[in-house]
Parts: sequence; C-alpha cells; structure tokens
Amino acid sequence: MSGYHFDASTPDESNGATSIRATEKALSVATENADYRTVDRGKLTPMMQHFVEMKEQYPHAMLLYRVGDFYETFFQDARTLSEELELVLTSKESGKGVGRVPMTGVPHHALDRYCTMLVEKGFAIAICDQVEDASVAAKEGRQVRREVTKILTPGTLMDDGMLAARRNNFLVAVVIAGNHWGLAYADISTGEFFTTQSTEVELLAQELMRLQPAEVLIPTNAPDLVSMLRPGEKSDQLPEFLPSSFCYTFRSQTPFSAGEARQRILERFRVRSLEGMGCEHLPLGVRAAGGLLEYLEDTQKENYVALQSLRTFTIADYLILDHQSRRNLEITATVRDNTFHGSLLWAIDRTSTAMGGRALRRWLLQPLMDLKGIRARHDTIQELVENSGLRQDIRQLLRQIYDLERLTGRAGSGKANARDLVALADSLLRLPELAELAAYGSSPYLRALQKVPAVLEQLGQQLRAHLVESPPLHLTEGNLIRPGINPQLDEMRITTESDQQWIANLEVTERERSGIPTLKVGFNKTFGYYISITRSKADQVPENYIRKQTLTNEERYITPELKEREARILTAREDLNRLEYEIFAVLRTEVGEKAEQIRNVSRAVAAIDILCGLAEVAVYQGYCRPTMVESREITIIDGRHPVVEQSLPAGFFVPNSAYLGRESAG
Repeated sequence: MSGYHFDASTPDESNGATSIRATEKALSVATENADYRTVDRGKLTPMMQHFVEMKEQYPHAMLLYRVGDFYETFFQDARTLSEELELVLTSKESGKGVGRVPMTGVPHHALDRYCTMLVEKGFAIAICDQVEDASVAAKEGRQVRREVTKILTPGTLMDDGMLAARRNNFLVAVVIAGNHWGLAYADISTGEFFTTQSTEVELLAQELMRLQPAEVLIPTNAPDLVSMLRPGEKSDQLPEFLPSSFCYTFRSQTPFSAGEARQRILERFRVRSLEGMGCEHLPLGVRAAGGLLEYLEDTQKENYVALQSLRTFTIADYLILDHQSRRNLEITATVRDNTFHGSLLWAIDRTSTAMGGRALRRWLLQPLMDLKGIRARHDTIQELVENSGLRQDIRQLLRQIYDLERLTGRAGSGKANARDLVALADSLLRLPELAELAAYGSSPYLRALQKVPAVLEQLGQQLRAHLVESPPLHLTEGNLIRPGINPQLDEMRITTESDQQWIANLEVTERERSGIPTLKVGFNKTFGYYISITRSKADQVPENYIRKQTLTNEERYITPELKEREARILTAREDLNRLEYEIFAVLRTEVGEKAEQIRNVSRAVAAIDILCGLAEVAVYQGYCRPTMVESREITIIDGRHPVVEQSLPAGFFVPNSAYLGRESAG
C-alpha cells in the first residue's frame, strides 16, 4: 500500500511488536469514532470541529481537507479512501474525551492523480483548501482559514489529466413524466449543451447507452434518498428501465420545475424566449436543461462554466441503434474483451485532432438518417480522395492544431494557464492557412471551413504578442508577459534586475573586503539571502555581519543592507507577478468572450478532420463510394469488412457480396 504514512509508536516504543500493537489499538479505538454525525462536537479540537462543519455541508462527497503538505480526511471517509485506493489507514487524536478517529491522507502534489482514481470509481469529492498563508494565522494565534474551493464529480471534470482526449465526458439530466421524458446533456470541457424530448420511454435507456454519460442527474422528492449511486449499485428510487451501469446523482425536484428551469435558461443565455433554441415546446427537455444548469452552479462554485447556447436535437433525425445492436456491431469496443482495438472506430479512425476523434465517435453512435446530409459527407470524402495533395496538406496542418474546444472551455471557465493560451494562439494562427487550403475545394464541408472570422486570427496574434514563448506551468511564478507590452511592468523588471545584480556582485565585493576567498552568498525560502563563511574563517568575519544560523561546517550571516535589498527584491517580485497575472487574466477573459466563435470553427475543423481521415482510409484500403438510394434495398458487391480485413494478414480476407430486400440475387 502507498500514500499517507503514520507512525503510531510513541518515543519510548522501540520494539516493533509493541509498535504494531499500538497501531492496532489506535485503529480499534478510532473505529468506534468513525461516524462524524454521532461524535461529541464540543470535545473536538478546533480543526476537527471545522472538518465536521464542512462535512455537514457536503455529506455525500468525500471531503479532502488540506493540512500542511497533505490532503487528509477523517471518520468514514478515511476508511473509504483507504479501502478504495489501497492507502494506509491510520488515526488522529481529535480531542480530549473523544480520542482517535480514522484518518487517511494523500500528498498535495499527487492530489490530481488520486482524485482521478476516485472519480473513475464514481465518487464525488469536495476539496477544502487553505485560503490564506498559514504564517498569518499563526501570528494571530488562530486556525488557518479553509474553504471548499472545488467539487469534483464524474460529470463535472475540466482538467485535461482527468479526461480522455478522444471521448466526451457527458453530464446528463433526465426528467420522466409517465411514458414521456426529457433529456439534456453537456460536456463542460467542450461547452456542448443539448436537449431533446420523446414520448417513447424505451428510447431513454438507448439514448443513455449512446451517450455513455459520466454522471446522470435525476430529480426526486424522496426525503431519505441516497444522494449518489455509483456504477453497478441499485436503488428502489432508480427506475427499472434505466441501466445501472452509470453513476446516478439524485437532486431536489425544485430546480427541475418548469418555471424555475425555464427562468434559469433565459437568464443564463440572456435571451427573452426559448424559440431561438428550438425548445420552446419541449417542456420536459427544458426542465432537464434547467436542472443541469443548477447542478453546475452548485458544484462549480465561483468557477463559471462556459457552455454554448442550448441546442435541440430530434432523435428521429438519426438512426436509432439499441444497446444490443451497438454492442454486436462492435462500433467502439469489442464484444469479447470490451477493448478499443478491434472495434470499427479503431479500424477507421485516422483523425489528427482530439476534436475530430470525439466527433467521429459521436457520428458512429448517432448515424444520420437524412440522405442530403449523408451525401454532403460523401461529396467531401470523394473530393479529398481525388485530390491527394489537398488532403495531405490539410492533414499536415491539422496536426498543428490543439484541442480548440477544451482549451476554450478552460479559458472561459477561468482555469486556463499561460501554456493553454499559447497552444490556443498557435492553433488560431493555423486557421487562416486552413481556410486558404479549403478554398481549393468545392464540397460542403470544405466550403464551411473557408469562413474563418478574422477576429480569431487577431486574437491569436494578440496572445502570441503578449505571452512569452515557453511560459511556466503555474501562473504565480511570473515570467508570463513579453517585454514591451506594459511600461509599468518593464520598469518594475529593470528595478528588480538591478537589485538582483547587486546581490550577484555582493559575493565578489565581500570576498575582497573580508579577505575570505571561500565566502558565498546564498538563498533559501526560510532565511532568505545570507552570507556563508566556513567556521575555520570565523575570526575574519567583518564587524557589521550579524550571525543568523550555525551549521556543522559553516556560519551564516546577514547585513542590514543585504536584508534591505532582499525586502525590495521580494516585494518587487510579488508586485511583478501580480501585475503579470492581471495582464494574463485580461487576455484569458478576451478568449472567453470569443468562445462561441472559436467553438463554431472548431466544429468545422473536427468535421473536416473526420472526412480527411475517412478519405485516407478509402485510398489506402481501396474503398469505393456507395450509392445511396431511397428504397430499402441493399446491394454490396465484393464487400470487405474493415475490422476483419485489417486484423488478418494481407491477402487473407475473401470479399463477399450481399443482396438484401430483393426477391432474387439475379
């Protein structure tokens, strides 16, 4: 087991067996105090009292509480965390008369990794962070202030490290009324937001199986309801016709009520009517969409989620594939091993971007029924098959485009860092080149790419002009903005560099003045700048040196002038970093303001990426264009199964013909 370590032995317990017995005893006692709801709160330490207060606000989430360099959790959450992630379970003294309570923790630098594992198992997590410098609280003799800054649930993830690049992470809300139902779904990482409604209740399960949501919201009025069902868990409150393979979160009916849901959508998108969204006459779809928005407001705290305007889709516009058909066709996973390798998607996915990869998955799981739309796709594939130079040039350019959808989503939500904006800028600056290439084509999807708003190229140029070539990962480290952008910033840098040069020269001047050739000037976070002299040279120390620290082989000193310079440098660096962040935040906001335009273009880029990839497959596999007809007749001459053929050695596959819907094959 790995993770948080706790030594239960006392200083006089050197015997290993004694230590083990002490640990077992501590855990045995701690087990009795595993329920935070029954513990005597008045006897808890101030920190544990605050933990319980936070836990009461988020009873159905695992609460990870920042303590120093760790995120710790207590009571039953500690036992659950230990069992699920195979971490060491220990205990902590929680107050006189209460004794020890179960405790498990993870290092702060590994938080994302552990959270990812928990979310994949269907847990919701509340992150309680220190929101002030611990030294400030210590000086005032009080507990450091902590607040829940983030709630993670399976359907509300934004961080790249927690998401699959080529799969959507859908949050779904469902409202059921008799045999009628409404459904809304969103991917907050890409901004997609859709709703629909149907009168056929059996289609609801099929739609959920198509979307493969990370989390499903269901309104209920049951007073004693479990808040969340993890995949595979069952409950009487879950309708029998809904698959148990998803994570279900039960919510109050109130935000799903018709009036509140409608008003929330109108206010969110600043419109007076739902007509433009196509859902004015879809009351259940509107209720589902409004309830989904309320859940995002509740879980994302101050972090605004940049969703595109709500759009409506009609299930009848697409070919309905039930779960069994989708499974047997092995569209995204094999029947035998449930693996991607060997699926249809594996055989035909030649997309160059993550956006294209996600869109191709959606296309395969939601096939078009409209012949006009199908032919438009085929026209573009045919043109790209026949024009290999254009196809290769477009594919080469697509490889230089990052995930516009998710980069824009993070920027709009205020979570993008400088590296994200540099990647976004580089991608935006590729769009005019892509539009120029598309101008050589005449098919529908190529024409759509020719209309790239000039404002997006300007945004890319602005980001590139402001941000350094390779910014640091963390925004608080400074070195984000190029010289020449802000006069005040440039002036502050000159002052800081002058002081730092003084520090650099100090070692030379002090060696000459003291006659100590081994004198060094150093810095650490605890003591700041100091002058280091070996103890053998202590008798040569100048009179103005003030001893600060004694080590085995050296003495460390400061001087009034050195501390004065240090204060100037640290203050200037703090002001410098703050100003750089303010400039960066303005840039990030500007990206968020253009999110809708970027996403419109990203959809066109994803579509052409898919079609270029399919053209590539057609060329290298020797596929021909099918003739689409209105009748139910199907004729396949020398057909070749894409998956089976690619799984066999070259030349082993035998083509087969098939005739369906005809009285005779002749």
